[in-house]
Order: sequence, then structure tokens, then C-alpha cells
Amino acid sequence: MFKVKTFGEPLRPFRARVELAELDERVNEFIASGIKRVISVSDTATTDDTGATIGLVRTIVYEE
Repeated sequence: MFKVKTFGEPLRPFRARVELAELDERVNEFIASGIKRVISVSDTATTDDTGATIGLVRTIVYEE
């Protein structure tokens, strides 16, 4: 049976590289915690009312 997990990360100016590394670390820890197979990984940017990117949502489809 497939499951879906999402991870969110706000992005602030001049810290995006650090925040993306933190997001990668959290996702990798989740996968290492006993995920048998990763089916899909997808990133989606979130924006404010001016169109500026303010965050990132990473979605993983996996099988335990």
C-alpha cells in the first residue's frame, strides 16, 4: 500500500541554501527510518500575493 508524506519549509532571503539542506536532512532521516521503497519525490514552491517564493513543500510517495 502506498503512503504519502509532506514536509514543509519556509524560505527566507539569504538563508534558502541552509533551509534546503535542513529539509533534505529531515527527508533523508524519514526515509532511513524504515521506508522500504520510495515511489516519487516532488517539490512545489509556495508564493505570497506578490508572487515571491516564500516556502517549499516536498511530497514523498512511499511504501513501508
